[in-house]
Amino acid sequence: MKAVVYNGPKDVSVSTIDDPKIEKQTDVIIRLTTTNICGSDLHMYEGRTSFEKGRVFGHENLGEVIEVGSAVDRIKKGDRVCMPFNVGCGFCENCERGLTGFCLTTNPGTAGAAYGFAEMGPWQGGQAELMRVPYADFNCLKLPEDAEEKEDDYVMLSDIFPTGWHGVELSGFLPGESIAIYGAGPVGLMAAHSAEIRGASQIFVVDSHDDRLKLAKAMGAIPIDMRKGDPAQQILDATSGLGTDRGVEAVGYQCCDRHGKERSNYTMNCLVKSTKATGGIGVVGVFIPEDPNAPDDLQKEGKMAFDFGNFWFKGQKIGTGQCNVKHYNRRLMKLIEQGRANPAQIISHRLPLDQAPDAYKHFDERDAGWTKVVLKPGT
Repeated sequence: MKAVVYNGPKDVSVSTIDDPKIEKQTDVIIRLTTTNICGSDLHMYEGRTSFEKGRVFGHENLGEVIEVGSAVDRIKKGDRVCMPFNVGCGFCENCERGLTGFCLTTNPGTAGAAYGFAEMGPWQGGQAELMRVPYADFNCLKLPEDAEEKEDDYVMLSDIFPTGWHGVELSGFLPGESIAIYGAGPVGLMAAHSAEIRGASQIFVVDSHDDRLKLAKAMGAIPIDMRKGDPAQQILDATSGLGTDRGVEAVGYQCCDRHGKERSNYTMNCLVKSTKATGGIGVVGVFIPEDPNAPDDLQKEGKMAFDFGNFWFKGQKIGTGQCNVKHYNRRLMKLIEQGRANPAQIISHRLPLDQAPDAYKHFDERDAGWTKVVLKPGT
């Protein structure tokens, strides 16, 4: 099969590799029809993780079941399914509690596994023509009858729509509250979409790219252009000095300040400043334990100079961690099915798999108009 293979920093190719096979009778094989490039893929693409050469990218995957292990009961050949980026077993202590992003079985020695991701187990990614899915009865979300018609919406259930929703949830958000989202990439835009669906009174979205700010505005948010001044102060000025009830960090450890200089603590400290006293902050941007190639010594150790004094003094709360996709995906699927959510509105490019290397380059450079890239294997 063809697959997007990592060869080294900023070097991916579409290569021919062995087809996946049923390894346990709880597996299925999926023929991928849509697979996305995620912003978190760029950390690996840039060589900022321990992702091994020769591995396949891709954790946002949707397709058709073409082969089923003998122990699979619920999922059938021909089903159209979307897979959470988390690989869960369904029976460990954390999975039983709904914490599928922290499975104790699928990545021994670590809590949490994912397809095609550094330090998240041996699972090959889905930026390919075929993919093996373990514990398929648990991991596959079977899609409704309109699966083909709304495929570009449903594929967002693999990661960015639930993750955006999770960021809002972690913040402690309640209907009628205001919220500031730092980062207008795909996850940040999905957080804004989620906040709108959940009844936010005001939604601020902070970024430094015109196309992304324009899209945030079209989705009903108030764009905050950080190039024009301190974004936290802009939010304070727009809220009579009070700040917002809630905040979401949707950038991660490679965030930059308003001058474009990488500073891993920038968004977090801005959130402390722009969030009300006793407010809540949800952090779904990726932060990692080690970043050897970071420009800052603290960041190399996965640490930051956090404004803990003001955080404590304001009595704020922070929720962190990757999304437990299965906790949300079935309900969010129903929002899509009933026309209440349309996450596909952020897609800028639909490309065949062969164009993945060029797409990675444009997306990594944040070229104008490249907001969300969807790959279509087989086209």
